[in-house]
Amino acid sequence: MFRCGSPVDTRVMPLDPNIREEILALIAFDKDPAGLVPAVVQDPDTLQILMLGFMNRDALAKTLDTGMVTFWTRSRQKLWTKGETSGNVLQMTAVRVNCNNDSLLIMARPAGPTCHTGHPTCYYREAGASGSWHEITEAQFDPDQVYAKS
Repeated sequence: MFRCGSPVDTRVMPLDPNIREEILALIAFDKDPAGLVPAVVQDPDTLQILMLGFMNRDALAKTLDTGMVTFWTRSRQKLWTKGETSGNVLQMTAVRVNCNNDSLLIMARPAGPTCHTGHPTCYYREAGASGSWHEITEAQFDPDQVYAKS
């Protein structure tokens, strides 16, 4: 039986169907009218926060089934596997849930820069003493080249 706080070895795919269903049942998707929970993504090696996305039950199920981090995109109203356009996928290594069962911490190894701007993380700007924002990382690709409309 899966218990809150139990380690889940997601390196062995696919996940046992019983464990998968227990994980999905634990998450309080019903707290949000749209059935979404915030999912923070963190690199397990550097511990850097990479991004924040939202998951519904189907997005978490697909993430658990494939090991590729998948979100529900609120703007396009559909499932979206991170990196499906750029190739910069996020390979899940672990899933953690908070004490209220209403937000997730997804540990995942990035295959390249995580942010659509080309930066390694979506959190690449820091507030300066003057109140202005400063970039603290450099973009690793040109988004116009990667996301060129065909």
